[in-house]
Amino acid sequence: MNQGKIVAVITGAISIFLAVAYLVIVQLLDFRGEMIPAPTLEMIFNLF
Repeated sequence: MNQGKIVAVITGAISIFLAVAYLVIVQLLDFRGEMIPAPTLEMIFNLF
């Protein structure tokens, strides 16, 4: 293989690795459950 093809294969492999890693991270974050929003200032001031 010439140098251009080697660079293309390495770049493609890195791209696929990053895509799979991104999907795994998103799935792990999604697995944690429903995201509950932080309390608003109104709710904090009602406590006092």
